[in-house]
Amino acid sequence: QVQLVESGGGLVQAGGSLRLSCVASGSILSIVDMGWYRQAPGKQRELVALITSGGRLNYADFVKGRFTLSRGNAKNTIFLQMNSLRPEDTAVYRCKSEARAAGRLGSTDYWGQGTQVTVSS
Repeated sequence: QVQLVESGGGLVQAGGSLRLSCVASGSILSIVDMGWYRQAPGKQRELVALITSGGRLNYADFVKGRFTLSRGNAKNTIFLQMNSLRPEDTAVYRCKSEARAAGRLGSTDYWGQGTQVTVSS
């Protein structure tokens, strides 16, 4: 199986910055993509940013120019640098990875537990 461990959430004032990290581990054969989704109370989960195994980046329009997704050299770690945070960015941020794991056919989406990001006005 694959485990995703997130870190870096917290409370910040509007205009501030936070950096989230996610590390994938386990019986990983290959990673198809890794990224971040978020869900605010009463709202649907939405994509924040995603990187494919080939390095292609996909950002939600509402974070373009403010958030930057990057990947570690080992390609099992991603970082989300969040700048110019707004109160509407408040949500639980969850790391997701589509990966192929030993003992399983095809690829599967794996999810982390989530980390709370709260932006005060």
